[in-house]
Amino acid sequence: MTETTASAPAAHEQLDNKEHLSRAVETSVHVGLVILLAAACFLILRPFLVLIAWGTIVAIALYPGFRKVQLALGGRGVLSAVLLTVVLLGCLILPTVLLTGTLIGGINSVVSHIKDGTLTVPPPPAKVETWPVIGVPLNNAWTAASANISSALRSFAPQIKTIMPSLLSASAGIGFTVLQFALSIVVAGFLLAYAPAGIAVARSLTSRFFGDYGPEVEQIVASTTRSVTTGIIGVAFIQSVLAGLGFLVAGLPGAGLWTVVFLFAAVLQVGALVLVPAVVYLFMTASVTKAVIFLVWCLIVALSDNVLKPLLLGRGVAVPVAVVFLGAIGGFVAMGVLGLFVGAIVLSVGYKVFLAWLNRTPAANQEA
Repeated sequence: MTETTASAPAAHEQLDNKEHLSRAVETSVHVGLVILLAAACFLILRPFLVLIAWGTIVAIALYPGFRKVQLALGGRGVLSAVLLTVVLLGCLILPTVLLTGTLIGGINSVVSHIKDGTLTVPPPPAKVETWPVIGVPLNNAWTAASANISSALRSFAPQIKTIMPSLLSASAGIGFTVLQFALSIVVAGFLLAYAPAGIAVARSLTSRFFGDYGPEVEQIVASTTRSVTTGIIGVAFIQSVLAGLGFLVAGLPGAGLWTVVFLFAAVLQVGALVLVPAVVYLFMTASVTKAVIFLVWCLIVALSDNVLKPLLLGRGVAVPVAVVFLGAIGGFVAMGVLGLFVGAIVLSVGYKVFLAWLNRTPAANQEA
């Protein structure tokens, strides 16, 4: 009797262990299947993640303006989204076509002058030779080019052949980036057309991950995204348009390429550095009056962010320049040219959310 009574708990314990083991195996299988499904979805969407991220950022930044357009059109969300998408695509495509046309036209003009033997290069100023490190070799190469451009090109033929693949690759990369921007705008238009559903999903996600803190996180993400998009990226685009107009009017060779380089530098908050060689080139090759006017225009472009940022930021969330710079560089390394913009915004959002979490008073302290 005693042995039977003693063996009953052991058998019951053994059954409990088997049940726990069965549940653990079942849970592990479920978790493994979820991980596999998530990994498969990630692999499928990986080529489009940057497009989706930038499209989402554009949609968040444009949502206040979208609401105004929607109210003006009697609440028709789809029509408002289509209208904004067409306007944005026009703002992207028109400058791209103009700058590309000037770049191609300039290259064709140089090639035709080389074939005709009519291409001339002005001699270098006397001060060039006195520049440290690069002065002497630059003066020699410039003098050779001004004396006989054809022979100078032949002497540099190996170096030109070496860099040509890189230039062609960079040109293709710029074209691909423009296509990415266009597709991202289409994604943003789609998200704006179905904005109520998107807002509901965003609120569900923040509530799921952050609980009662979800609405605050949602507000921080939205305000930071709009602030950085308009105050940093928006200002960089406006400055790039102004700089591009200056390059075109001044007749700077490769104005389109100069503008693209300036845009990237402006996102990194160092756009003024790109203007310096342009000003130096114009002082060397153009009349003093034209160069001085171009210098004044470049000063206006460089200092315009002091006026544009307060106007576009308004009461937005301020983000340190170092965070924007690191985000842009990291995004560029990780995701390419489009990552330059996505990285700056994503890191800024993460920075503000981290600060909000760090400064949030724990519930235990609040109760005390």
